[in-house]
Amino acid sequence: MEMKLFGGTSNPGLTEEVCKYLAIEPGKILAKTFSDGETQVEIRENVRGQDVFILQSTCMPVNDNIMQLLIIIDALKRASAKLITAVIPYYGYGRQDRKVKPRVPISAKLVADLITTAGANRVVSMDLHAGQIQGYFNIPVDNIFAAPILLKFIGSYLPLQLAKGNDLVIVSPDAGGVERARAFAKRLNASLAIIDKRREAPNIAEAMNIIGEVNGKIAIILDDMVDTAGTLTQAAIALKERGASHVNACCTHPVLSGPAIKRIKDSPIETLVVTNTIPINNKTNFTDKITCLSVAELLGETIKRIHGSHSVSTLFV
Repeated sequence: MEMKLFGGTSNPGLTEEVCKYLAIEPGKILAKTFSDGETQVEIRENVRGQDVFILQSTCMPVNDNIMQLLIIIDALKRASAKLITAVIPYYGYGRQDRKVKPRVPISAKLVADLITTAGANRVVSMDLHAGQIQGYFNIPVDNIFAAPILLKFIGSYLPLQLAKGNDLVIVSPDAGGVERARAFAKRLNASLAIIDKRREAPNIAEAMNIIGEVNGKIAIILDDMVDTAGTLTQAAIALKERGASHVNACCTHPVLSGPAIKRIKDSPIETLVVTNTIPINNKTNFTDKITCLSVAELLGETIKRIHGSHSVSTLFV
């Protein structure tokens, strides 16, 4: 069964990189918008009986990119593709994964239902904001991790003598990210610290206290995404006030909305390492603190293994 990879308009650069890794040409697709804002999609090659992958990050503009993904899935299903896998490096609405107060939706579940109903047979995503999102689907979901890429960079970026023992501390910006931070700390033989914060309103967070020893250490704040960078930069300030010698940060998804770039530029953070699950385009022109790593090889290998019916989890052993 032949494999094809089609890319939506959200992240064409990543689509090209993944196709290059797989040594295939991107699938021929026309995706544009009518004058009234409706999405139009046309698959411009035969996909009957084939194993088809769609790469589309549901990043900003989130609703447009989700709708385009659904329409591409429907077009492929109606063109008789045998298997359709939605590769969603960044899963939009992932933060709305539970009811935090009465009379609010669980939007992450709604998006999962839409993708399944549209006709996807499998989903691949990266560093889902909440692991339980995998259970919102009634189809197989592969949640893969950017950890190998970030760990490799950290190991080469930091001087060897500082990347061992008590000289390095991995910091979780909230209690929800402790498991992720602990795994990184174990791999780097580093200590662990946690920021105790209180969220006053959406996209507003205040760093309150630091649990763990950071005085005189190189601190690396680890999170799955950076949106407005309020949490991140306040955590960096708190770490410097507690005596951290250097403050760096890593995240998988650079949402970087609103005042994020200015906040990062003005903060004590020396380097913010992100990946290209979301295209940052010209955002980095505002600051040289951001380093972007590519996840193309990791996604390409995942696609190759799914197509060949091989294990994906062994990539992260």
